[in-house]
Amino acid sequence: MTLLIIAYLGGALTILSPCILPILPFVFARAGQPFVKSTLPMLAGMAATFALVATLAAVGGSWAIRANEYGRLAAIVLLALFGASLLSSRIASTLARPIVDLGNNIMNATGGGRGTTTVKSALLLGVATGLLWAPCAGPILGLVLTGAALQGANLQTTFLLIAYAAGAATSLAVALLVGGKLFAAMKRSLGLGDRIRQVLGAAVLAGVAVIALGLDTSLLARISYASTASLEQAVLDRLHAKPLGGASSEVASKDMVIAAADTKPFRSDLPAEGYAPSLDGAVEWLNSKPLTSEQLRGKVVLVDFWTYSCINCIRTIPYVRAWAEKYANQGLVVIGVHAPEFAFEKKVDNVKKAIGDFQIGYPVAIDNDYSIWRAFENSYWPATYLIDAKGQIRYHHFGEGNYNRTEKAIQDLLREAGSQTTESAPVVPDAKGVEAGPDLGNIRSGETYLGYEQAANFASPEGLQPDTPHNYSIAEPGLNGWGLSGTWTVGRDQATLDQPGGITYRFSARDLHLVLGPGAGGKPIRFQVKIDGKAPGPDHGADIDADGNGTVTATRLYQLVRQSGTVAARNFEISFLDPGVQAYAFTFG
Repeated sequence: MTLLIIAYLGGALTILSPCILPILPFVFARAGQPFVKSTLPMLAGMAATFALVATLAAVGGSWAIRANEYGRLAAIVLLALFGASLLSSRIASTLARPIVDLGNNIMNATGGGRGTTTVKSALLLGVATGLLWAPCAGPILGLVLTGAALQGANLQTTFLLIAYAAGAATSLAVALLVGGKLFAAMKRSLGLGDRIRQVLGAAVLAGVAVIALGLDTSLLARISYASTASLEQAVLDRLHAKPLGGASSEVASKDMVIAAADTKPFRSDLPAEGYAPSLDGAVEWLNSKPLTSEQLRGKVVLVDFWTYSCINCIRTIPYVRAWAEKYANQGLVVIGVHAPEFAFEKKVDNVKKAIGDFQIGYPVAIDNDYSIWRAFENSYWPATYLIDAKGQIRYHHFGEGNYNRTEKAIQDLLREAGSQTTESAPVVPDAKGVEAGPDLGNIRSGETYLGYEQAANFASPEGLQPDTPHNYSIAEPGLNGWGLSGTWTVGRDQATLDQPGGITYRFSARDLHLVLGPGAGGKPIRFQVKIDGKAPGPDHGADIDADGNGTVTATRLYQLVRQSGTVAARNFEISFLDPGVQAYAFTFG
């Protein structure tokens, strides 16, 4: 129920995002029409169609993408006719002659003909709008789609998407009710009914043009990247209660009252969130034999969900590693649960290499089947859970940060378990390179996937062509836009280079990272990076030299840019000198 509420609120917040602008003309063209017979069917059709299309796109593969492309073309034609009929009743009559049924529906839907508005015509417009609506994928929609990708087709995915669409429909209905009263007042006082209808017709045609040109998923998505993300994250932080049934516990108490000496055992005020689930289901354990709940009873356990190419996880590792070393002799057991995001992260040899590179000595459970992930009902990378000596979850934190509070919670639970741990200064890891913390004050670019399943802001004029080799080109994208050059095959979660080519991204952040792999053959792939058309010099990342030269030798995250001076928007270009590279996702810091 909590996730449904979160999804609904996320949808409602889309009214504040520029990504809603292209469909507003279609919605406001209903102003002045009966709510039950006109507005409600249109919004219901939009919500239901979006939920269906989004569900298929999340789990259906390339065939769903192609089917939706045809649906979008039909919707664009339908809504273009809708806009034309609003501009002129003569045009509406002319359009109706060759296609009587469709023309009558359009005239009835617009109120431009002699017929009256019907539920069927309003529903038809709602279906067309739902086929075209492409909301910006903020934290909440991203959470829903990530769950769909991990768990496959299920009723929960569909219900969450319906809740999201219903939230958007609710906010649009409120806006329409307010706008309808305003339009009605203008008609009565100024006699501008025909003029308003024509203006709406022009706005509808403009919206169709924006969508047909792809600006709704490129320009508007770039504008709105930061517009609602903070609000959505606040909703997640406020409402996402731990599913194990207890009260949410994101932070440890700042004002701990210490009991009088030797009068009674120390008791932390961290609330119990329910008993921790089993750690059974891992396909393999690294750095340890399989650990059971019985073996861990009496210990304080930190469970860290991570995956080795996730930049947020990588930046958390130095702290987890430091806690494991500092508190090992005082009763803390740290367990990393490696739950893969991409297919290549399921290869145990890749994980073993990453563990060596990150110098991880604590036990790691390989959760390729997401058994432990589902048992904890987890939804995040990284995610930290603290389990007390009785086996109860007492604290959790999602994402980076709050390291001092997490360490304070560790100390509290160790003391509660009888350890002589005293409150001490928090660890300060010597994190370097890709492990160094982000420059949060200067990040204006967000995680960007190159596979068609979650791709956004793609700026190549050819458009993404799923699962087929295609020759792409790119000039200079706008902020947070990216494109391909050369021949690429764009798959579900990665883009594979068929012939030498490259990638361009206009970003604004201190650090730029790109998850790359050498492809099926495993042959090293040479590449060169340029920033604003020049060698990066002092702005090079840890995986290239000052001239921008680097080599893809393994499938992992590569740090390619670290701006050494003032952080500004820059053009990033990477050219691959050999074919076969696989590119997965950009991340920033």
